[in-house]
Amino acid sequence: MPDRSFLNWPFFEARHRELADALEDWADRELSGVDHGDTDRACRNLVAALGRDGWLKHTGVSTEGGVLDVRTLCLIRETLARHDGLADFAFAMQGLGTGAISLFGTEAQKAEWLSLTRSGKAISAFALTEPQSGSDVANSTMTAVRDGNDFILNGEKTWISNGGIADVYTLFARTGEAPGAKGLSAFVLPAGLPGFEVAERLQTIAPHPLATLRFSDCRIPADAMIGAPGDGFRIAMSVLDVFRSTVAAAALGFARRALDEALTRVNTRRIGGAPLFDLQMVQGHVADMALDVDAAALLVYRAAWTKDSGAPRVTREAAMAKLFATDHAQRVIDRAVQLFGGDGVRSGETVARLYREIRALRIYEGASDVQRVVIARQTLGAHLGG
Repeated sequence: MPDRSFLNWPFFEARHRELADALEDWADRELSGVDHGDTDRACRNLVAALGRDGWLKHTGVSTEGGVLDVRTLCLIRETLARHDGLADFAFAMQGLGTGAISLFGTEAQKAEWLSLTRSGKAISAFALTEPQSGSDVANSTMTAVRDGNDFILNGEKTWISNGGIADVYTLFARTGEAPGAKGLSAFVLPAGLPGFEVAERLQTIAPHPLATLRFSDCRIPADAMIGAPGDGFRIAMSVLDVFRSTVAAAALGFARRALDEALTRVNTRRIGGAPLFDLQMVQGHVADMALDVDAAALLVYRAAWTKDSGAPRVTREAAMAKLFATDHAQRVIDRAVQLFGGDGVRSGETVARLYREIRALRIYEGASDVQRVVIARQTLGAHLGG
């Protein structure tokens, strides 16, 4: 039985607890037998189910209140990840893929795409990373050159989640208003345009739809730009500032599932005529796992609560949450595998699946070492500013 006592922490309101209960019931019904054999089809089916039952309406700013509730995003990602990693991925990308439209798009852009992505009728993607500029976004080289009422795109994007199955892409390209970060702009474009091709589908240890995209004289209308020329870097960082905390929440969900699996194992597996849990070494592992889970949860929901409380940016808080939750989830899962012994690396075991799934979270949306740099700079800046 997963621990739910954290829902009583002061970070949450009654509406968050109600949502968590409803989603738990939904996940028990809908995610118990997801077929991952065909990853593309599984993702499409999951997006459709999440949209059909109203969960995707939480993936961005609501049209009613204009509020993006990060605590809700984190609760949803944590719960989905605990049940099924691909379901978490499907939900997360509907938010990240249209985050720039939701936060900075024109009314026409919102009207065209958000109802489709939030109903699960269109799949979205966030195209930022390039072959030579992963974490160093300011050195992106893909270009968008103005030509009358159009822009012409040339270049490549890689490691793009939902690449190859997405219906709409938020893409960042260099428009040249200034060197470095100030010369990037954001665009929204549909799949299937002339000059836009999926150059390669990428296979990973935990299968997800990923691709390298290539643009060769791909023409898009000027009104496809999101925000103003040169605002691309600011838009990308603002979106990541929100969704980085949710990556931490997904890692927390993986860690909670690993702890639950480990607790069942050590309570039912017997050695020397007694439960495995009776060994003090095992108790030490369980204690460390529980400590890592609770510490990660505190950092995740502090970051989310801080953003929801009106902070314009939560760069430091989100970086701390992402770094700690992803790194320590890997440690929790590794301990769970160890407690399972040989069964821990058996194909089909939950802890073996979690072991594969957690690793990528320490890389995407800012690798762990990049988060350390962010935290250090933010900490020094606060010291000098104070």
